[in-house]
Amino acid sequence: MQNTVLIIDDERKLCNLLARIIGLEGFTVLQAYTGKEGLKILKSDNVQVVISDVKLPDFNGVDLIKEIKKIRPGAEVINLTAFGTIADGVMAMRNGAFDYITKGDDNDKIIPLVYKAMEKARLNARVVELENKIARRYSFDFILGKSRAIREAVALAQRVAGTSTTVLLLGETGTGKEVFAQSIHYESARRSKPFVAVNCSGFNPELLESELFGYKAGAFTGALKDKKGLLEEAHEGTIFLDEIGEMNLDLQAKLLRVLESHTYIKVGDTQTSKVDVRIIAATNRDLKKEADEGRFRLDLFYRLSVFSIELPSLAHRREDILLIAKHYLAEFTSKVNRSALKMDEDFERLLVSHNWKGNIRELKNIMERAVILTDSDTITSTLLPAEFHDETRNADPLNMQDMERQHIIKVLRYTKGNKTEAARLLGIGLTTLYRKIDEYRI
Repeated sequence: MQNTVLIIDDERKLCNLLARIIGLEGFTVLQAYTGKEGLKILKSDNVQVVISDVKLPDFNGVDLIKEIKKIRPGAEVINLTAFGTIADGVMAMRNGAFDYITKGDDNDKIIPLVYKAMEKARLNARVVELENKIARRYSFDFILGKSRAIREAVALAQRVAGTSTTVLLLGETGTGKEVFAQSIHYESARRSKPFVAVNCSGFNPELLESELFGYKAGAFTGALKDKKGLLEEAHEGTIFLDEIGEMNLDLQAKLLRVLESHTYIKVGDTQTSKVDVRIIAATNRDLKKEADEGRFRLDLFYRLSVFSIELPSLAHRREDILLIAKHYLAEFTSKVNRSALKMDEDFERLLVSHNWKGNIRELKNIMERAVILTDSDTITSTLLPAEFHDETRNADPLNMQDMERQHIIKVLRYTKGNKTEAARLLGIGLTTLYRKIDEYRI
C-alpha cells in the first residue's frame, strides 16, 4: 500500500520543513498551500494522511476535515494550529480528525503521530476491502441461474432490499433462502450492521426464547450473568429466522410484539428493551394453512408476509442445473488443488433428469462427492449414487457393492476418518455408515 502524506499549510517554509522531515522517514509527501489546492490533490492522488493547518487563506482547517472525508473517507487528518483552543480541538475530533496539536509540539509529536495515523489509514482501507469483498460475495449477481423463475425471484428481492420491509421467503428445503436473505441485507442500508441467522428448528422452545431475547442473571438455573439475545446482537441490522414455522405459539406472540412495537422482554426481566432490526423469515411450510389449522398465529403470518418471495425448486428451473453444477465443480476442484475437471454427457444427463428433492444443497453435496471420488479428469456417471441410475435394478449386485465400498474408502480418506463428515458427503445416516464399514470390513 502507498504511504502518502499531504501537507496543507500556507506557511511555505513550515510546509517545506515538515515535508523534508516526513520524507526522511520514507513517506511520499505532497504539498498544498490552500484548502482548494489540497482538495484537488486528494481527488487525483491516493493520500492516506493529511496534515492541515487550521487557519488557511480559503478554509478553516477544522471545517476542511469534512471536505477531505468526502473525497477520501479512509484518510486520517491531523490538524496543526499556532493557537489551539479546546473548542477547536473538540470540533476537529467531532469532524473526524485523527488528532489536533499546536505548532511547536510537532517536533516531538509529528513523526510518531504520522506513523499512528498511517497505521489507522491502513486499517480503514483493510476494513473497506473486506466490506466490499463481503458485499460482492452476497451480491444478487452471484445468485446462480438464468431461468425465468430465478430471475423473477431475484428481481423481487432487489426491489425490497432497499426498504426495511419484513420479508418472507418461501420454498422447498435447499432452494437458497439464506443466500437470498444475505443478499437482501447486503443490498440494504443496513449492510454495515450485523446479519444474524437463526434456525428455529435447531432449538427447543425454551432455549430458542433465551437465544432470541437473551436473559437476566438468575432467570433460570445456570444463568449466572446477563446474556445478550440474538435480536440485540442484530440491532440496526437484519435477523434471519429460518424455519419460522417451527416456532411455538407462545414465542410467536413475543415475536409479533417485536414487529409491532420494536420492543421485547428478556427472559427473567421485568423491563422492556427496544430494538431496531429488520426481520427476514423463511419456511418450507404453507403458513396460511398452518394458521387456518391453529398451528401458526394468523396475525403473525400477515405481519411476516407483507412481502413474500417464492424461491423455485431445481425441478422448476432445470435449465440452471448444469450452470450450478459447473460452479460447484470449479469450487471443489480448487479446494482439493486439482487441475480442471469436466463432466461427461451421461453424468450431465442424469443431473438434469434427477428430481432433486434437496435442491441446491443436494446438488452441492453431489458435486463435492464426485470431485473427491474421481480418479481422472472427467466426472462420470459411475460416481453418482445408485438412485440416479435408471438401470440400478439390473446392475450386478457384486459390482455395485464393490463400487460402494471403494467410494466409502475414498470419502473416509478425504475426511481423514471423520465419519460424521463422510456420512454427510455420502448422503447417508451415520448409523448406516457404521453398518456399511462393518459389512465391507473397512
